[in-house]
Amino acid sequence: MSGWPRYPPCASGHKLRWPELLGKNGAAAKATIEEENPEVTAEILTLGRVGPPNFCCNRVFVIVDTHGNVTNIPTIG
Repeated sequence: MSGWPRYPPCASGHKLRWPELLGKNGAAAKATIEEENPEVTAEILTLGRVGPPNFCCNRVFVIVDTHGNVTNIPTIG
């Protein structure tokens, strides 16, 4: 799928969910996720935008509202 980054093979032993980022700034959340789990790529999506339907163990969608704040708990997938 053009436009989406390629992901490395699945890895384990790192954090999988970030409930503490709910309501935080999306860009800051992306940085935190990628720092705490270097095996994933975090992507910011605006509320209502849909990412690829496949599960990817090295991807985290950070869903943000119109103010750029995280609206859903970022989780690997």
